[in-house]
Amino acid sequence: MATPIRKLSKPLAADVASDLDLSIDALEHALKLSAQIKRTPSRFAKTLTGRYLALLFEKPSLRTRLTFELAIKQLGGDAVASTGPIAEREPVRDVARNLDRWTHGIVARVFSQTTIDELAKWSNAPVINALSDLYHPCQALADMLTLQEHFGACQGRKLAYIGDGNNVAHSLMLTGARLGMKIAVASPKGYEPNRAIADQAREFGSISITTNPAEAVAGADAVYTDVWASMGQESEAAERQRIFAPYQVNEALLSKAKKDAIFMHCLPAKRGQEVTDGVMESARSAAFDQAENRLHVQKALLVMLLG
Repeated sequence: MATPIRKLSKPLAADVASDLDLSIDALEHALKLSAQIKRTPSRFAKTLTGRYLALLFEKPSLRTRLTFELAIKQLGGDAVASTGPIAEREPVRDVARNLDRWTHGIVARVFSQTTIDELAKWSNAPVINALSDLYHPCQALADMLTLQEHFGACQGRKLAYIGDGNNVAHSLMLTGARLGMKIAVASPKGYEPNRAIADQAREFGSISITTNPAEAVAGADAVYTDVWASMGQESEAAERQRIFAPYQVNEALLSKAKKDAIFMHCLPAKRGQEVTDGVMESARSAAFDQAENRLHVQKALLVMLLG
């Protein structure tokens, strides 16, 4: 018989607008619940029966949209999706107040964190941040579950993030530090993580930021990268390729990490840019484990918010 998941000592926040809406207690609970859902999905197959969620996507999506749709349906609920700018025809506050009368929750993938915050302010139904310019909490949760599966625990492990100090870097710092990880970020000058978010993360644990990829990777248990130009930055792509070229995760850079270090990527990957094909296809790559785990951690969030 599976070990039952204990109840949270404190209530879960009404929304997951950013990583810090999950307390350390809720974060640990979410990871344990994710692992249990992954082992025994049939136990949770009716959790969202009669529940309907709205999926709002300002940005194109493969993993986020499909894993949320599948998560909702596999938990017994259903979803309706809308693509394109959320506030093009009416204010975000009006969108939120419509949706909270029709649905039981809102999942939003947006360009600006202010859109997430506005949805959460005006909706009584819970809002989940499925990606914004500042945070990607669902991705960080999937990454932590992947690290636990590979190493048994995140505590005391070192993760090196190489590349643009973007939303993924922010969420890895905020979530990883609270689970006892050491997070080292290497970014070109001018492309470092948001200073205020980095300072927030330092309140919880070890965060180092450098311009030297080899320094960040030294002694790392996991080496992580992301695309150099995210959606909305297409006009900067050529310039970023020039600036970020020394930050490619290749076999030589990966060799500076621990011998059993894994490679991580939130996908999609541009092979030959931020990562070589050899690293992506190597036995050390956990990128597709991360992608699979998006499904399980998102199920856990849905169960915690709506179950």
